[in-house]
Amino acid sequence: MSTQAQERPSETGAAAGDADVRLIAVRKTFGDVVAVDSIDLEILRGEFFTMLGPSGSGKTTTLRMIAGFETPDSGQILLGGVDVAQKPPYERDVNTVFQDYALFPHMTVAQNVEYGLRVKRVPKDERRTRVEEALETVRLPQFGARKPSQLSGGQRQRVALARALVNHPRVLLLDEPLGALDLKLREEMQIELKRIQQEVGITFIYVTHDQDEALTMSDRIAVFSHGRIDQVGTPMDVYEHPQTEFVAGFVGVSNLLERDGRRFTVRPEKIRLLTDGQPAAAGEQTENGVLREVVYLGSVTRYIVDLEAGGVLTVVRQNVDDTEEQRGRPVILAWGPQHTYVIEREREGNE
Repeated sequence: MSTQAQERPSETGAAAGDADVRLIAVRKTFGDVVAVDSIDLEILRGEFFTMLGPSGSGKTTTLRMIAGFETPDSGQILLGGVDVAQKPPYERDVNTVFQDYALFPHMTVAQNVEYGLRVKRVPKDERRTRVEEALETVRLPQFGARKPSQLSGGQRQRVALARALVNHPRVLLLDEPLGALDLKLREEMQIELKRIQQEVGITFIYVTHDQDEALTMSDRIAVFSHGRIDQVGTPMDVYEHPQTEFVAGFVGVSNLLERDGRRFTVRPEKIRLLTDGQPAAAGEQTENGVLREVVYLGSVTRYIVDLEAGGVLTVVRQNVDDTEEQRGRPVILAWGPQHTYVIEREREGNE
């Protein structure tokens, strides 16, 4: 097969003048473990930016260094152009929302939200106004008198978000805040978080291991692996044009093949399954194979195909009336060269 794979240049990031957060050669170790390996990163003002990666990839440590809960061994952390790498959390114009909400159970919702304002000695009338505005933003305007124990998990998460927003921080940090919610509620909160971020216009930096969350909410995504950043780009760019084997496999489902000494990837939904003599279109790349498995998934059907030239491809298409008797049938797979991307070989990690 002749693969006319396309390579894309790496994301260059935002101009420094537009960056709310800028990391320069930031490194953090814990004993012999390199948690964050001299990364550079720029996050735009007003951007919903997600740091995505598996456990131990360095994303949470990076967030904690931005928050001030961890101090980097070396490098700079700039907030609004000012290096805060050695400053404590209370001297940084950021707030953090955690997965466990961290609400005071003996306080009402309103008291929880206004707590930070009381610490800063904000006048009472202003506190009341800002608390009302924050609860309105998270769509809990009538819940101020309730206790956290009287709320659902999603409502408690909204209160935690209101408490963080009421201080009007320059940057809001969110450390896997939806991880404790069930799937349906998590999906609803993803939409709500994006709405709130667009409404308040604050820079959100979101940490998650969930690819769907990252693709749903983000303006841009940084994919972390072994303490480094493999790729930064828009959700479409990261999904459609993975630059490394890790990104291709971690963000969605991907097929990896090697032909003529080159490694490339193609997404399952980009592949056409040709049967009954159906011809490939002009310019399409093709592979002959045998249908090993047919998996019914409701809205789609997944096909696993063993290739004559070696390797396996997964194909996904809209559900049709296929049956298990198709197993063992010879098939031809075809896809356009614009959907094939050469990727870097997997590098050795530092973990």
